[in-house]
Amino acid sequence: MARLDGKVAIITGAARGQGECEARLFVEEGARVVIGDVLDEEGQAVADELGDAAVYIHMDIRHEQDWQRAVAAAGQLGSLNILVNNAAVTHFASLSDTTLEDYNRVISINQVGTFLGMRSVIEPMKASGGGAIVNVSSIDGLQAKNGLVAYAASKWAIRGMTKVAALELGHFGIRVNSLHPGGVDTPMGNPTNSDIDQFYKDYPIPRCGKPIDIARMALFMASDECSYSTGCEFVADGGWHAGQIIKWLPGGH
Repeated sequence: MARLDGKVAIITGAARGQGECEARLFVEEGARVVIGDVLDEEGQAVADELGDAAVYIHMDIRHEQDWQRAVAAAGQLGSLNILVNNAAVTHFASLSDTTLEDYNRVISINQVGTFLGMRSVIEPMKASGGGAIVNVSSIDGLQAKNGLVAYAASKWAIRGMTKVAALELGHFGIRVNSLHPGGVDTPMGNPTNSDIDQFYKDYPIPRCGKPIDIARMALFMASDECSYSTGCEFVADGGWHAGQIIKWLPGGH
């Protein structure tokens, strides 16, 4: 219960869903956490529940000044060691029906927000003697689906930026890896709160991912247990990316 003992983390999009689960788990494991989000009521409630180990700040990850405030807030908790670039949005539309405004909104949050986050923590992590950056991409940063042109573009970009950052920052003791969840039962992944497990019944692990599944992977990536990995993709997708089960072939159940 002390895998992040003494460490300070910034987690974006941590007012609910996957980010909230990450914040709670990181605090359980000894970290102090800056919870960044635009959902003020929910985010403050999470921070209040976590007590002195967490602080909430209103944070639009598209804005440099909000990143500056997040880094300053982390500095009040101690030396910054961890960044989880978790905040994201999606947009479902065919390529022909995706407007430039739709596309730019997804790119500005998912891709530009991740870029600003990485850039903002370099100097404080150097001062701390190193750190870990976890960039949350997606299974759609390894493959793609129709109807997700903006989202897939942003998540593939995160994968590439992660590798560049890993090459540039490794000598400073800063590790940078990307996390690739499959479907996750959160307000973004399951906005209608449906029985989403039915969609996954033919996948190797026949259920939707839960926030804790992804949070545990983020915990490992942020911890010293992952000290020899950088520029890597860590996949938590229930076997989605492994391939497709063909039921009429041997072993197809």
